[in-house]
Amino acid sequence: MTKVFPLIGCVLFSLNALCQNESPVANDTTEFLSEIVVEAFQYNRTVVEVPAAVGIILQKDLNRFSNTSLLPVLNTLPGVRMEERSPGSYRLAIRGSSLRSPFGVRNVKVYWNSLPFTDAGGNTYLNLFDFSAIHNMEVIKGPGSSLYGAGTGGALLLNSGYESNPITASLVVGSYGTFRYTTSAQSRSDESNIRLNYAHQESDGYREQSAMVRDMLQANADFRVGDRGFLTASVLYSDLFYETPGGLTEQQFDDDPTQARPPGGPNPGAAEQHASIYNRTFYSGISYSHEWNEKWSNQTGVYGALTQFENPTLRPLDYERRTELNFGARTNTTFTFAKGRLNFGAEFQHEFSPIKTYESNQGQSGALQNDDELSLFTYIVFGQIEFDLPSDFFLTVGASLNELDVKFKRLSITPPVSANTDFDAIISPRVALLKKLSNHISAYASYSQGYSPPTIQELYASNEEFNQDLDAERGVNYELGAKGDFIGNTLHAEVSLYDFRLDESIVVRHDEEEAEYFVNGGGTDQAGLEVLIQWTPVLKNSVVDNFKWWVSYSMNRYVFDDYQKDSINYSNNDLTGVSPNLLSTGVDLSLGFGLYANVTFSFTDEIPLNDANTAYADAYSLLGARAGYRKLWKKFFLDTFFGIDNALDEQYSLGHELNAIGGRYFNPAPDRNYYFGIKAGVTLK
Repeated sequence: MTKVFPLIGCVLFSLNALCQNESPVANDTTEFLSEIVVEAFQYNRTVVEVPAAVGIILQKDLNRFSNTSLLPVLNTLPGVRMEERSPGSYRLAIRGSSLRSPFGVRNVKVYWNSLPFTDAGGNTYLNLFDFSAIHNMEVIKGPGSSLYGAGTGGALLLNSGYESNPITASLVVGSYGTFRYTTSAQSRSDESNIRLNYAHQESDGYREQSAMVRDMLQANADFRVGDRGFLTASVLYSDLFYETPGGLTEQQFDDDPTQARPPGGPNPGAAEQHASIYNRTFYSGISYSHEWNEKWSNQTGVYGALTQFENPTLRPLDYERRTELNFGARTNTTFTFAKGRLNFGAEFQHEFSPIKTYESNQGQSGALQNDDELSLFTYIVFGQIEFDLPSDFFLTVGASLNELDVKFKRLSITPPVSANTDFDAIISPRVALLKKLSNHISAYASYSQGYSPPTIQELYASNEEFNQDLDAERGVNYELGAKGDFIGNTLHAEVSLYDFRLDESIVVRHDEEEAEYFVNGGGTDQAGLEVLIQWTPVLKNSVVDNFKWWVSYSMNRYVFDDYQKDSINYSNNDLTGVSPNLLSTGVDLSLGFGLYANVTFSFTDEIPLNDANTAYADAYSLLGARAGYRKLWKKFFLDTFFGIDNALDEQYSLGHELNAIGGRYFNPAPDRNYYFGIKAGVTLK
């Protein structure tokens, strides 16, 4: 842990010294982060003018790695941690732990092309996306309730894009049976853009019982409607299968990290159970943007989604089948006035989900046990106003009203049993003040409240009981930050300090049959520091076409507050699942004749694995690199590359089973592994 603190001192000292130089230097070949327009919170301003901590990921950032997962690029952002227990099994935490997410993405609101991708129950199947479906991302860190509804863990804004060439194809092969290919065709004109994309990916996995197969078909279309209208449509079909090898004890992890969870007592092992997940989802959304005049504009969209989900090992002896039908809408109106801008709108979502559980006979469904139905309705009404004040001050005031209603019915007993839980409407405000110290430097302060009701997987967990005792989490976030461009705009730096206080935190428990259930466990105090630095020097008369060095650092001082479990007080213990120090740094280099290289190093400090802090995962360091040849001709594009991950051959777990029964905390990640890829595009006319 102490190895990281000297770096922080150097970073803060450097920021103070660099404030003396801010003369602009033009560079036609380099795209500076500070020039990017941020869409988060409807600001549509440059990074330096946004009074919030927002992580930006561009297409060139995505292409630094193997093009098979979003995980490595998201983990380059300070305050963000994505985990993968096995290929296809993701978890995502923004400024927080994964205590609420034994699997999946929860307490993070995800939007795809401006429409909700997170369902009404608060769950997000982020693993449905192939890498090619995402062109750029914005990560909102901290409560985003003022515009994005219920949630204390932030928001993720995903956007699709278009290729430079009408026809493209790509292929990646790698260690442990990794195989991925994509094909894409598109049509572009002054009035419309249409893209159709197919992607297939599979892997045998590093461990036994960790194979994965996904087929994704995606279509995006943009149409100009008259002089002031714009219509956007997005369609996704994804067929995903992945095996779940289960957690290992520390001894099993040391003896043979490639094994699946072995049998224990009366319960069979993961391989014997054929532990796996099947997910087939169809999602479609359409939105229309219209600019009435220079002052008034509106964007309104609707979406629908259908999911068929199967889990042969909901718990050791249960097989779950469920259908999820979701639909919803979102509208936002913008009014621009002389010294500011007003946004107001609403969003609603509805989900209906029949769920049946059966006896599990080595991965096959047996006798029916429960036949249940869940119905959810949630809405938000939001508003935000921005003022351009004298002396280069900018004030933002926003708030939203959030409500969730959940109905449960069990049909497998006579007479059927019904239950209902209603989370009352809560107002979540946000206030932010930014001061521009110069054209290239700013400082900001913000106050926000977050409200996060339980997700459907927490109200109806793997113990198959509807939990009406859970309360919503509520949190308050205080934040100070500074952003700036220095040394002729070639160096961009961001620093943020925050203190997030969470009440009624939702935590996972396990019963005697290893089924999960959730309780409110008290509060947490989450204080942190985030630092991002990017240096892109201007290169003249050099064989080096582009060079960038970057570093991101997160310091997390997260502890339980007023937290008691089984009559034991865990207050002031380290928050389970959170590393106190995370560091990533890298170098990107490209030469004028097409050769390029990307090198990435990361350090993860030790991680507490249980609430009692009696078990920790060791710290580890990862080193990876990608090198290749990329060239664009008049009608042809080629990118061929090879790479290495975990070059230091560390033995580590990338996604732990927190508070696991029997100490089965560890999901071993692959050892040193390699990949090779090629992508080509062609213009026919």
